[in-house]
Amino acid sequence: MQKMDVSQFKDRYKKKFQERFAFNYENATKQEQFVALGHLVKDLYSSDWKETVDTYQENKQKQVYYFSMEFLPGRMLKSNLLNLGILDVVQEGLAELGLDLDEVASGEMDPALGNGGLGRLASCFMDSLASTGLPGNGNGIRYRYGLFKQKFIDGHQIELPENWLRNGNVWEVRRENKAVTVRFGGQVSLEPDNEGNMHVTYHNTQNILAVPYDTAMVGYQNGTVNNLRLWSAEIPYGEEYLFPTEEERNGVKQITEYLYPDDSNYEGLLLRLKQEYFFSSAGVQSVVRYFKQLNLDWSYLPDKIAIHINDTHPTLAIPELMRILMDEEGLSWEQAWEITKKTISYTNHTILQEAMERWSIDMMNLLLPRITQIIMEINRRHIEKKTPLYGEDLTNRTAIVANGEIKMANLAIIGSHSINGVAKLHTNILINHTLHDFYLMYPNKFNNKTNGVTMRRWLQISNPGLTDLLDETIGTEWKTNANDIILLKAYAEDKEVLARIDAVKLENKKRFAKYVSEEMDIEIDPNAIFDVQIKRLHAYKRQLLNVLHILDRYQYIKDNPGVDIPKRVFIFGAKAAPSYHYAKQIIKLINAIAEMINNDSSLNDLIKVVFVENYGVSLAELIIPAADVSEQISLAGKEASGTSNMKLMANGALTIATMDGATVEIYDYVGEENIYIFGMSNEEVQKLNAANSYNSREIYEKNPAVKRVLNMLIDGSIPGLEDEGQDIFDSLVKYNDEYYLLKDFDSYINAHKQIDKDFRNRETWNRRALLNIASSGPFSADYTIERYADEIWKLGAQREPEDLI
Repeated sequence: MQKMDVSQFKDRYKKKFQERFAFNYENATKQEQFVALGHLVKDLYSSDWKETVDTYQENKQKQVYYFSMEFLPGRMLKSNLLNLGILDVVQEGLAELGLDLDEVASGEMDPALGNGGLGRLASCFMDSLASTGLPGNGNGIRYRYGLFKQKFIDGHQIELPENWLRNGNVWEVRRENKAVTVRFGGQVSLEPDNEGNMHVTYHNTQNILAVPYDTAMVGYQNGTVNNLRLWSAEIPYGEEYLFPTEEERNGVKQITEYLYPDDSNYEGLLLRLKQEYFFSSAGVQSVVRYFKQLNLDWSYLPDKIAIHINDTHPTLAIPELMRILMDEEGLSWEQAWEITKKTISYTNHTILQEAMERWSIDMMNLLLPRITQIIMEINRRHIEKKTPLYGEDLTNRTAIVANGEIKMANLAIIGSHSINGVAKLHTNILINHTLHDFYLMYPNKFNNKTNGVTMRRWLQISNPGLTDLLDETIGTEWKTNANDIILLKAYAEDKEVLARIDAVKLENKKRFAKYVSEEMDIEIDPNAIFDVQIKRLHAYKRQLLNVLHILDRYQYIKDNPGVDIPKRVFIFGAKAAPSYHYAKQIIKLINAIAEMINNDSSLNDLIKVVFVENYGVSLAELIIPAADVSEQISLAGKEASGTSNMKLMANGALTIATMDGATVEIYDYVGEENIYIFGMSNEEVQKLNAANSYNSREIYEKNPAVKRVLNMLIDGSIPGLEDEGQDIFDSLVKYNDEYYLLKDFDSYINAHKQIDKDFRNRETWNRRALLNIASSGPFSADYTIERYADEIWKLGAQREPEDLI
């Protein structure tokens, strides 16, 4: 890409705007100003995009294809400007044109193509692949609406369509010439030819056209531009007559309409399965088509292609690759199976065996008859091969097919060459408990790859004040080598640097307070402790424990008028799955408490509760730099990794946490004096589970603080609650508190009391914040991706044809 100065940018922007809109940019909406800028930026990287793709193919480089049901990229304008090295030029140029970059950037929709950590991780990985110069591609679904838009009506979560494509998408390119056909339903027959070879014939299938939309993944100032391919379901050209009714045409649209349709009924489950096969099949077909252009023997496929499945959603890529290699390319089962296993690797994101995906054989056979045949044969051969080696019991426990269901995690493990967890604790739990049977069979397949986050978005873009501070104290090498952030430790006793950290944090808190005032009509004090819990709403993540602390603090303040404790603002961001009734009840409870607390003048603003609507990447970019306290309070042994913990520590928040997920590794890096650990360990949780001796009602009866807080849920103390308070109370007392909130309650409250004390000593607090920032480098996604590339995908070690001569 050719560099521009400010004057050149201004000329090009004015020209681009007039080309697209034929009037003056000054009279445009923010969305129109953004569109013109987006197209200008796209022009700047287009030649690098083509050159990167051409270079990979000419050099026959091994490439990884990252299959994920979710990608949560966030707004891409600033990211692209930063990675192109022109963020400052564009900011200055727009200012001279009378425009503000932040306002122009707000014209971009935030694509809600994910539901949390899984999708955000996939997007961080796309950024890191390009920024480390590695040949990597994303493969997913171009949801028309994505995840729902969250609204609060009378405190209840209401789901609205999030039409992120209503004004088009500047960054994507439709590739009709790369479309493929995906088959559903019908019947399959195996028929011999004249030489006795069996051929597969399909009858009465419903054929859907998968059309790819490609988006450039721009590397950080290195000229590499990789590709994210998202598929859209359409009626095949010229076959509209096969879909005569509106219902049939809508059935095609539905495949790529919504992320995670309601799967509480048969129709929703069937649609979910369609989605999973649709993007897996389209992606595998696309990969195979690329490989055939290399004109190599099929045995080289694993040397040129790595397919990585992000959780079990894309597991059907395994039988799909088998289908193509056997049915379309004529390979034997044995050849196809070896190639498939060597090509595919799998990341597990789930600790509980019972939470892993399963599909009804009958549903699978109805929708995907040939894929079902292949899965059944994989299972048959697995049992036949492993029974003599490991015995019937162990082999049957690892079977893919059991009790009328297909276990997708089992298929993913058996059909791949690598299985990784996403934090050391998570991987140890998989090896020793959840997937222990598989570990006995395939010990060499298992490995750990602790998740990471991209510091470009979560520091450089989200927190320019902290970025400037780092540049001026430790230089700029940390931007390409995040481990260099550790150099900040040398300034832990520098009062001037500590004061600057405090000032940067205060400015970020003022920015968020302004948003809360303007958007939510709630006034919060930037000098208060900003206590943040931002993640998917789920019982195991224990937002409810946070709520119990808020109620305990509320009662303490009411009992002690004029008490001298730091002000605290509790900030939540979370969506609940539409069919997750209990999680939605907790949302209603938090909103009811917020209404009660925020309007109680007797509290003297010592507590405020802010629950932001429609939490997503853009709101995270506003909240995370403003956070003082990071809530990572899942029951130990339940959170696979967590990534908000990494983003928050990198921005100088101190973590309050159980020893769960990647927080265990954060603890190792920051040291126990710079983190607030409470609650049971995973080992203690496992012992309590095994003893089956937990009695939450006994805690309720014997602990006055617990009893008083829980009684507030049912005695009318909280206005606006109906059945929610009683149901939540019952979950904790009557149904024995599945996630041990009451067991960890006292420990949690005491940790927060310590935070109150420590926050008053600003210098000590800022030193701890500095040490958290300085310890965040190892959690850069760049390092995570390099470990995947070296240890799983083998992107650096390629077997070339001449090696075998």
